[in-house]
Amino acid sequence: MSTRRAVVLGGTGGIGSAVVRELRASSGRGGDDWQVDVVARHGGPAADALTATGATFVPGDRRDTSVLRELLRPGADLLVDTVGLTRDDAAQLLPYLPDVGSTVFVSSKAVYVDEQGRHANSPERPVFGGAVTEIQPTVAAADADPTSREGYGASKVAAEQLLLDHGSPVTVLRPTKVYGPGIGRPREWFVVRRVLDGREPVLLADHGRGVDHTTAASGIASLVRLVADAPDRRILNVADETAPSALEIVRTVAAHLDHRFDEVLLDADAPAFVGVTPWSSSSPFVLDTTAARSLGWQPPRFEQAVGPELDWLVETAHRTPVDGDVPWASDPFWDRMFDYGPEDAALVLLSMGTD
Repeated sequence: MSTRRAVVLGGTGGIGSAVVRELRASSGRGGDDWQVDVVARHGGPAADALTATGATFVPGDRRDTSVLRELLRPGADLLVDTVGLTRDDAAQLLPYLPDVGSTVFVSSKAVYVDEQGRHANSPERPVFGGAVTEIQPTVAAADADPTSREGYGASKVAAEQLLLDHGSPVTVLRPTKVYGPGIGRPREWFVVRRVLDGREPVLLADHGRGVDHTTAASGIASLVRLVADAPDRRILNVADETAPSALEIVRTVAAHLDHRFDEVLLDADAPAFVGVTPWSSSSPFVLDTTAARSLGWQPPRFEQAVGPELDWLVETAHRTPVDGDVPWASDPFWDRMFDYGPEDAALVLLSMGTD
């Protein structure tokens, strides 16, 4: 058994921590012994949990050149960047790539555009003719604001291109809606909080048929481990084995929590202001993962992989003081999603329509 070294930037986040756990666990399964440096600005429980597995926590900013120099100048067998967003972020890594065995840059499915130039963050949903492969056109690379809806994908493409053009073995991963313990935007909270609030009805637009492919952080991690053993220049989609509908996701989460909703499946005549979920989509957005599977990667199934995140959400909620809120509550994404008044009003209107 050989000893190998990995550097994970953003290592305490949902994706990074999954990568660290996968590498450290593989060391215990008779594989190579991975020494993992976890880089993040802040420590805390997430960092403590990773150091308990044998990883080394390195406090620092991923964009601090001195931090990168200290970690990467000696070289590494694997470099995983889970937080890079822009061309400038990618440029910081270029001097060290020749001394890294395999580099992984986590991008996003938000880079893909349809024939009309629509992408995942467009006002109108993109429409694809089937599962999206890695050769699907992308938004144009640009040095835009990566925190904006229009700039995010363009910034990611600019970073992708700079890294891939360097010539070193860089794998770009394009996940979709990522879930897992510690994830910054846990979309499954949409269901979990309703269960904790004791909600009996759940309203789902378009009969809950919306499909927006999911990606387990644990699946990203297992693919990273394979890529470490097969360095190359490439782009790989990464997503779950199947793409569950919004209704299937709600049922899966509820079943894990031993809850049964009164499902109200809305049609086109229902009030337009209710029933929208984090997975609602007027047209399916599914990623083709054939290229990743060709490496021997087995994508996880949502209903099996989501359990640890759901347990983490419940535990976090139970630890939250009565006068406080969960860490992700300040995300504008959740605005009005738990305003049950409109839902209850819609239920009254719907019941009147059936009299």
